Amino acid sequence: MKSLISLILAALPLCASNVTTIKNPDTFVYATIGDIDSLDPAYAYDTASHQIIFQIYEQLVMFKGSSVKELVPHLALEVPTRENGLISADGTSYTFNVRKGVKFHDGAELTADDVKYSLMRFMIADRAGGPSALLLEPIAGDTATRDKNGNIALDFKKLNERIRVEGSKLTIRLAKPYAPFLSVLAMWTYCINKKWAVANGEWDGTEAAWKKFNNPKKENSYLFEHANGSGAFMFESWDKNTKQITLVRHEGYWRTPAKLKRIVIKKIDEFATRRLLLEKGDVDSIYVSSQLEPQVANIPDVKIVQVPVLDVSAVFQFNWKINTKGNPYAGSGKLDGNGIPADFFTDKDVRLGFSYAYDQNVTVNQIYRGTARLARGVIPPDLIGYNNNQPIRQAAPQKAVEHFKKAFGGKLWQTGFKMVLPFNAGNDIRQTASNIFKKNIEFINPKFRVDVRPIQWSTLLTDESHNKLPMRYTAWLADFPDPHNFAFTYLHKDGAQSNRYGYNNPAATKLVERAVLETDPKEREKLYFELTRLAYEEAPFIFGISTRQPLPMRLWVQGFTPNPIIPDYFYWYSIHKSLDSEAAKKSTGKRG
Repeated sequence: MKSLISLILAALPLCASNVTTIKNPDTFVYATIGDIDSLDPAYAYDTASHQIIFQIYEQLVMFKGSSVKELVPHLALEVPTRENGLISADGTSYTFNVRKGVKFHDGAELTADDVKYSLMRFMIADRAGGPSALLLEPIAGDTATRDKNGNIALDFKKLNERIRVEGSKLTIRLAKPYAPFLSVLAMWTYCINKKWAVANGEWDGTEAAWKKFNNPKKENSYLFEHANGSGAFMFESWDKNTKQITLVRHEGYWRTPAKLKRIVIKKIDEFATRRLLLEKGDVDSIYVSSQLEPQVANIPDVKIVQVPVLDVSAVFQFNWKINTKGNPYAGSGKLDGNGIPADFFTDKDVRLGFSYAYDQNVTVNQIYRGTARLARGVIPPDLIGYNNNQPIRQAAPQKAVEHFKKAFGGKLWQTGFKMVLPFNAGNDIRQTASNIFKKNIEFINPKFRVDVRPIQWSTLLTDESHNKLPMRYTAWLADFPDPHNFAFTYLHKDGAQSNRYGYNNPAATKLVERAVLETDPKEREKLYFELTRLAYEEAPFIFGISTRQPLPMRLWVQGFTPNPIIPDYFYWYSIHKSLDSEAAKKSTGKRG
């Protein structure tokens, strides 16, 4: 991955800037789409939220620069290895010496107890569709704290014993060897101040109280809109009306303080407004889709960095358990021509009808202008388990008709249906793709009606968590660089996406669990090939694509290092603004 990034950046020419004055030299302003869901690291599971969380909180280890393979120490003094004795011979015990002298934003000093509390809180929270399984699976040996009926199933004593603290030393014992464990920790050990959290009504760390904080409502947590990490930037404000987030520099940061004093993230759904602000220099960077990239390519004093993204995008996810009660997305909630029933997508002919009605080649060639790659499953092309020979279901209107005519014993074709296909407001790619889908579906049968509707991001996530969305265009940015993250997310019964959308195939779950424990790369690859084949045949969703992200920014932005796994691209600690000629020579990207 590192070599790919180097080639991309080396190939992009840079012209001299005519700008002589930098606007707001100590402040970085980023204009994007969508609002955040929560500031709580144990609750948030979207890139918009984690872009902010990633600046405020820190991990034990982190990825070096643009690499998704090489780890460096961070809040831990060393990266555990078998060679340095910090990983046991059997691969089940990891020891971290927690760095001393690290200050939280309130001035308190980080301890190993804070790290344990943060890990435990992350796991016991386990909100439906949340990130807790990322640590529960390797440490607890299970992916959830509740059984299929929603009853508590976690053995708290056993989990608590698996993380031990001796002074500044923290030891984690895994249920089984888990190859990607350090990669998970590099992205998901956001360390919070235990005393601060408890003083503000959060879990007190005891067995007696943990169930009260299991599967919480996001607004009930103090951390929903407050933050106290050890990162280079501190949380200042979140304006819920304008959706603007402001961060300020942490002057007591344990490393050299950041060069930027302030970070402002503005939510601006209208592309034309974002573009104008970038052109005027009122913002330093904006979100732009590949579809609209040509419209920023010639802005003076703007460069475009092509950021590789480790993702699967343009996945149209079908909901197998639609909550139709009071649900405007599902209309009447019945198969009567004015809605869809709760089990609409459990009918395989419905899923295949939809699958044959959409052509991902349109997404690749028209929407992404040929810059994306067909994913051929849930595993991106750059990871083990991607099968380049896996068939892709091509658009075939006649096959779509055949399956729709068989769906629900023929009733669907006669009565038709009506449903809402939502997309997050401001995302022009998802809007375009959804409208293409609408056109194709309605062309097949005029009784089929699809209403494409923009929904604010936080509202969309809330409705999704309540199982109200019949289907939507989704994307998954890697939580950690391993195929298990994608296979588990989409095909395991407890995966974030499969759980949200009601997909539960025991055969798929078993394959996911076998593959993550397999140490032979060739055997592991075979298991992922079989998993992908199963998903192709069952069609629980429409396979997606793997993308790259154009990121326009002013020429004065220096120090940006693209990493395909950083949430929403920016790690602001390394960034500064400068017109220095030497810095300009090292700048990355192409001139607009």
